[in-house]
Amino acid sequence: MTISGESFKNPKLRLAVLLLAAGEGSRLGGIPKALLKKEGNTLLRRFLRSIECLNPVETLVITGFYADAIETEIHSIKQKTGNSISIIKNPNPELGQSSSVRLGLESLKSDYDVLLVALCDQPNIGVSEIEALLEQFNQAGFSREIVLPMVNGSRGNPVLFSKKVIEEILATPRMVCRPFMDQHPELVKVFETNNQAYLLDVDTQSDIQKLGLDPIKLM
Repeated sequence: MTISGESFKNPKLRLAVLLLAAGEGSRLGGIPKALLKKEGNTLLRRFLRSIECLNPVETLVITGFYADAIETEIHSIKQKTGNSISIIKNPNPELGQSSSVRLGLESLKSDYDVLLVALCDQPNIGVSEIEALLEQFNQAGFSREIVLPMVNGSRGNPVLFSKKVIEEILATPRMVCRPFMDQHPELVKVFETNNQAYLLDVDTQSDIQKLGLDPIKLM
C-alpha cells in the first residue's frame, strides 16, 4: 500500500529539549561555556529564549560544574519565560558528557514525540536551525527515528530523537545517544547541510575570539 507523505507528517510534534550544561570547560581555563556572552546575553539565555516560540512540552537543563552560577542564570531566565524549565544536577560531571546525557534521558517526564539533545556552547544555533531539524523529521517517514545534521562530512549538533528511540536507549543499561546511533545507522536520517551553525562550538580561547564572545565573570 502506498502511503502519502501527509499520512505521517505531523507539523505539531510535541518537542522536549535536553540541554547539556555540565561541562568543566577545562580547555578554556575553567570557564563555564553556558555563561559565555554574545551580544550582551549568555549562550544559555540565548538558546532558551530561541526555543520559546517552539513551545516545548519540557525543557531540561543538566548542570554539573559551576552548577550554582548556571542555575542562578536559569532561575533568572525562568522569570521571563512562559515555558517550564527544569534543572537536574549531575553529581558526577567528571564522568563526562555521556553521564549527563544518560541522567537527562532518565529524568524526562513529559509525553513528547521528539527529543532535541543540544549543547550549551553553540552560539549560532537558533530557532531556524531547530525548525530545519523538525522538518527533516517530519519528512523522514516511519523508517527514520533520528535526525543528525552533517556539515561537509562532519557530525553536527543538536540531534533529534524520537521517543521510541529514547525508550530503546533507556532499556539498555549505560547506553547513550552516540553509540546507539553508531549501532543503528538504519534509524538515522542524515541531514546534509552547509549551515556551519551545527558545527560551531566553543572549545578554546581562540574560539571565543573567533565567535565574538565574552566570558562572564563569576561572583
